[in-house]
Amino acid sequence: MSEQTPAKERTRSRNSRGGWWFLLAVILLYLLIALFDIEYARRSLQHFLKMGRDLLPVLILVFLFIWLFNLSSSMKEKLVGLSGRNSGIKGWIVAVTGGILSHGPIYPWYPLLKELKGHGVRPALIAAFLYARSIKLPWLPLMAHYFGLTYMLVLTFYMVLFSIVNGWLVEKLLRRGDV
Repeated sequence: MSEQTPAKERTRSRNSRGGWWFLLAVILLYLLIALFDIEYARRSLQHFLKMGRDLLPVLILVFLFIWLFNLSSSMKEKLVGLSGRNSGIKGWIVAVTGGILSHGPIYPWYPLLKELKGHGVRPALIAAFLYARSIKLPWLPLMAHYFGLTYMLVLTFYMVLFSIVNGWLVEKLLRRGDV
């Protein structure tokens, strides 16, 4: 397997036309479905547009974060310092806390996480962030109501703990080359 530099990989991924082919395939699929059931295709398209409208604020927020991140080199340095290769316990705290505080669907966060990874954030911390997203702050009171405060606290503690374990395992597997 040939070893490519990160710059070559970024250039190759930017020039990829896979996204356009996927878009074309989806449009053709909608047209094919419309041939057989126009009402179903119309409802499906309306649902897609509603979902896009609902996600737009989150996407705007994530792209705003990316823009601000790219705007400020001192912010890049500070964030990479907090979550870079030698971040230590601070990096884990930032990743887990960020995961817990983030909300909404995950896919709008992917571009920001990719940008952070490109600037040197450890994959372990990205994995911990993603795992910690399973802790939903608005649902904790409801969980405590139905299952009890002790259960909610123990489960939340284990989710935080296993987000760190998950991140550590991802880093070990990436280092070994198994993934």
